[in-house]
Amino acid sequence: MSFDTKRIRAGIPALRDGYAYLDGAAGTQVPESVIEAIAGAYRAGLGNVGGAFPASDRAGAIVAGARAALADLVGGDPAGVVLGPNMTTLTYRLAYTLSRSWRPGDEVVVSRLDHDANVRPWVQVAQRAGATLRWAEFDPATGELPAEQYWQLVSDRTRLVAVTAASNVLGTRPDVPAITAIARQAGALSYVDGVHATPHVPVDVAALGADFYATSAYKWCGPHLGAVVADPALLETLRPDKLASSPDDVPERFEAGTAQLADLAGVTAAVDHLAALAPGEAAAGGAASRRERLLASMAAAQRYEMELFGVLLDRLAAMPHVTLYGKAKSRTPTAYFTVAGHTPARVAAHLAQRRVNVWNGHNYAWEATQLLGIRDAGSAVRAGLVHYNDADEVRRLVDAVAELGPA
Repeated sequence: MSFDTKRIRAGIPALRDGYAYLDGAAGTQVPESVIEAIAGAYRAGLGNVGGAFPASDRAGAIVAGARAALADLVGGDPAGVVLGPNMTTLTYRLAYTLSRSWRPGDEVVVSRLDHDANVRPWVQVAQRAGATLRWAEFDPATGELPAEQYWQLVSDRTRLVAVTAASNVLGTRPDVPAITAIARQAGALSYVDGVHATPHVPVDVAALGADFYATSAYKWCGPHLGAVVADPALLETLRPDKLASSPDDVPERFEAGTAQLADLAGVTAAVDHLAALAPGEAAAGGAASRRERLLASMAAAQRYEMELFGVLLDRLAAMPHVTLYGKAKSRTPTAYFTVAGHTPARVAAHLAQRRVNVWNGHNYAWEATQLLGIRDAGSAVRAGLVHYNDADEVRRLVDAVAELGPA
């Protein structure tokens, strides 16, 4: 049975406006089920958690449900799911906390391939602690991040290795298990940015070897919230700055302020949406656990997306006026390209006129675009596919780019 994109698209209201939403790498559209979950939480009435009345009980159930859903999504423990407004805020919070014990001579390893949210927080706290920064480099010709270099980068002084599970511009999926194994052998922690990977592949934090795994719900059809998943026992050893009166239990001690309660209901609905993507999985909800359905659905989505992406890449590569960046063997369906004679901003504007949504610029891949030598020239255009995109949208993008070719 083929991947039923029509069924999926029918449940996402925003896709009815006639635009081709190929900007999924920056944020996805949400299904009706997510919208209704958020609205339903507000309609039912909410109070802050810990109260003696039903609205507070509903809020507590929503928070617990979101932790359980996120744990199912990535193969974690609900007691280790830290919730927050976004990945960047959570990463800064954990960076401040982890770096308390760093001293001059300690080392931190970051990568040029990463989104700046998994670079700058570590750079800044390392500098503040007097720790030494070490940089993992990627091959600008292919976009590959060789895992072998970490044998030279990681030492017994390394305290943390930060690495992406997938580049948000080149799509490169590094060998994260090999990198985290090197870190673990040296006694270092690993912080894996899974924001761009989670929407496209089945995720297993244990298989990745990630001590911390970050993800953002708005990249996989949920609301604008983030989460970091870790072993609760590891979180117990960490003491973040917090209000004296706020909970000290894990994971709540890492969550400053009141949670976005209604949006957390949307997080659970978004995970349920992903669990029902694979053909037949929606009807098999009672026959398998949500974790099992997620693994099957995300594997089916990955196959579908990469097949569609192959068409997009072939069509763009055939155009002599288009330069594509990134050729990694393992990647997400993310195309990053320039068009001769046109700035990336002009290309994006032209596509918008054709009702095709894409992004242009560095997309916070600050180090990567500098290494590619394109940052100062406006970087490139990014088109990212997700499970609700279809062949007609790819055709529209390709035709619009072709219009910019030489006469």
